[in-house]
Amino acid sequence: MLILIGIGSNRGESIHLVRQSIDRLRSFAHGGLRQSSLWRTSPVDCPPDSGDFINAVVAFEPRPGLTPETLLSALKQLEREFGRPEPSIRNAPRELDLDLLVFGDERRESPEFMLPHPRATERRFVMVPAAEVAPEFCWPDTNATIAELLAQLDDRERVEQLVAGPIEP
Repeated sequence: MLILIGIGSNRGESIHLVRQSIDRLRSFAHGGLRQSSLWRTSPVDCPPDSGDFINAVVAFEPRPGLTPETLLSALKQLEREFGRPEPSIRNAPRELDLDLLVFGDERRESPEFMLPHPRATERRFVMVPAAEVAPEFCWPDTNATIAELLAQLDDRERVEQLVAGPIEP
């Protein structure tokens, strides 16, 4: 079962924050964690004058006993530890944004969250790094791989590789 988590930051020392969060996410993995490169991306659906984001995606098999709900709770706690305030404005700049993109083929639809992530496949800033770590993964509720879904996206979003990161087993 593969888990994909999207990581973003556009406030504070974003490169450092994203790298630190990746290190913390290793604790949820059973075995290795694959991480994408870091990507500088244009803000999407954010307030005017929002800065660029640093984005990445990690992929891993879950440690035993991990559920989507327990992982989501832990991700929200990590966001708070890294300084993310409760949002007062939707998509306001933030130190850390952790999105549970997929948890295998699990599905959820509640006020708290949806699985798979409802907008991920429409966003280059998610799909470009996801294609680095799991290009052949078939996205739930589609008959398409991440690589195929990425090929269908337009390129209005600016997504530039910032730092080539190791893709670890």
